[in-house]
Amino acid sequence: MSAATTRSRTPRTPAPDRLCVEAVELAREAAEEAAYPGVVGEHVSAVAEGDRVVTHFFECKEAGYRGWRWAVTVTRASRAKNVTLDETVLLPGDDALLAPEWVPWSERLRPGDMGPGDLLPTDADDLRLEPGYSGEDAPPPNSAVSAELAELAEAEDADVTDRAVVPARGSITAVAEELGMRRARVLSRYGLHTAADRWDESFGAKTPMAQAAPASCVSCGFLVAVGGSLGQAFGVCANEFGPADGRLVSLSYGCGGHSEAAVMPKAPRPAEPVLDSMAMDEFPLRAAAPAGSVPTPDAPSEDLGHS
Repeated sequence: MSAATTRSRTPRTPAPDRLCVEAVELAREAAEEAAYPGVVGEHVSAVAEGDRVVTHFFECKEAGYRGWRWAVTVTRASRAKNVTLDETVLLPGDDALLAPEWVPWSERLRPGDMGPGDLLPTDADDLRLEPGYSGEDAPPPNSAVSAELAELAEAEDADVTDRAVVPARGSITAVAEELGMRRARVLSRYGLHTAADRWDESFGAKTPMAQAAPASCVSCGFLVAVGGSLGQAFGVCANEFGPADGRLVSLSYGCGGHSEAAVMPKAPRPAEPVLDSMAMDEFPLRAAAPAGSVPTPDAPSEDLGHS
């Protein structure tokens, strides 16, 4: 590559135009007109933006705008001596005081932020929820009873377990193990009642959160059912923003994070524009009479023959 080609591809820095650089007072007047006198401070610098285009920077003395600068861009036409105003704007400097970046409420929300009476809307297409009944015989691909997940579970079991100690599928031992009864001892009726009373006291119908909830957990899509006799009165909450995420809750418990409490509707779709090409618009050929403050004299009435 030759030196001439290298020089041609190097971006050229425009030289500051003398008349545009000297137009400081014009730029100051434009900045004071955009703000008001007393807010525009000293002239900071002048930067060439292009051929015969220069931006003047002034200090901003307005409270709350520390480090900001008034930027006024001036320009002139080719072979013209008159400098004209292009635009005026307030820009932040390197040490300017800026507002924090706005974050949507859905990203600011953290587990535990919900209180009694609060409602947490859920998106209509929330990935954490799926229809309870689709009307089809085949389960959805992500269902726990789908054939794909059943084969994957068997493959994972083969990798992490010993086939010698796993009971055969369909045997009484396998059914007992699935029901959680293949143990030396299980909870008695007394143990079940005491556990239920303890859990109901923390996440039951008498708590302030449940009293202010729009609905109970029994109809919430985030409730995960549990097996055994305790499944008739309890379930596990799977709402990560709810106050009981991962906890065993009573079916009569509730919070503002109910899946159907406040579903956000989809944005309305605007209607198609309607163009009427058959109608006609009437336009008057003469202008209407001016409506002044002096009343227009009535036309002379006809002579009725009275003196």
